[in-house]
Amino acid sequence: MSDAATGLAAPIEEPWLAAKAISPKRTRSPVTSEGKVLAGVLIGVTLVFLLLFLVLPLAVVFFEAFSNGVSAYLTALAEPDARSAIGLTLLVAAIAVPANIVFGLAAAWAIAKFRFPGKSFLITLIDLPFSVSPVVAGLMYVLLFGAQGLFGSWLRAHHLEIIFAVPGIVLVTIFVTFPFVARELIALMEDQGAVDEETALSLGASGAATFFRVTLPNIKWALLYGVLLCNARAMGEFGAVSVVSGHIRGKTNTMPLHVEILYNEYNITAAFAVASLLALLALVTLLVKTVLESRSSSSAPGKARGH
Repeated sequence: MSDAATGLAAPIEEPWLAAKAISPKRTRSPVTSEGKVLAGVLIGVTLVFLLLFLVLPLAVVFFEAFSNGVSAYLTALAEPDARSAIGLTLLVAAIAVPANIVFGLAAAWAIAKFRFPGKSFLITLIDLPFSVSPVVAGLMYVLLFGAQGLFGSWLRAHHLEIIFAVPGIVLVTIFVTFPFVARELIALMEDQGAVDEETALSLGASGAATFFRVTLPNIKWALLYGVLLCNARAMGEFGAVSVVSGHIRGKTNTMPLHVEILYNEYNITAAFAVASLLALLALVTLLVKTVLESRSSSSAPGKARGH
């Protein structure tokens, strides 16, 4: 009887032996090798595409810029019109980027932390510059502030110039760049919620202290990333600025417009010299973007452990 009991108990004590006996032998699926081949083909196509459409044109820009030597390169950048274009580009970015920081922070705070009527409509308005062509945006400002525009007579009566002047360039640049900071912050602040802010306020912190000591440290990497994208777009904007600037050399030409004029005049070396500065800006933007993404990803686990 003990033998029978033992025989009945054996399958129950070691059921994995029976499962191992009846389980089919694992064989290497031919799909795995096919997947590796497909992955190799896709990677190769991607690398060829990047080489032909990104790396090669970028290399050509720097090659043409220095084709006549470093002295010709520096001479092209030292021309009065080039220096004026560089200075105007920096001025426009210095005005547009801080304006978008203020707007982006305010919009993200309102959308992420509060509920109010028209919230969806506000989000749609923020996305409007992404769906409107920059040329159309420039034409809108011409219809508003041009000589024959809606406010044209009032501006002439008060001796104010917006179109074909620096204020018009600043306005259209702000329009085409203002979604960048706001869009980077809205998703992050909605994901974080309002628990930290509510806790700080319940402990007696003021609104300003809550913002600078609680909210801002939580969104600093997203804010810097949005500022970076906003600055790159502000310096490289062409379409909207081309409509409202008037292409006045030495006065209303930004760097992209100056490159176009030089290239149309067959001044190839000078055109590529100025273009190389914009290309260098793109490379610096890419480098800083990579650093910010690595900082953000490395700080996320530590923040999670802290909570």
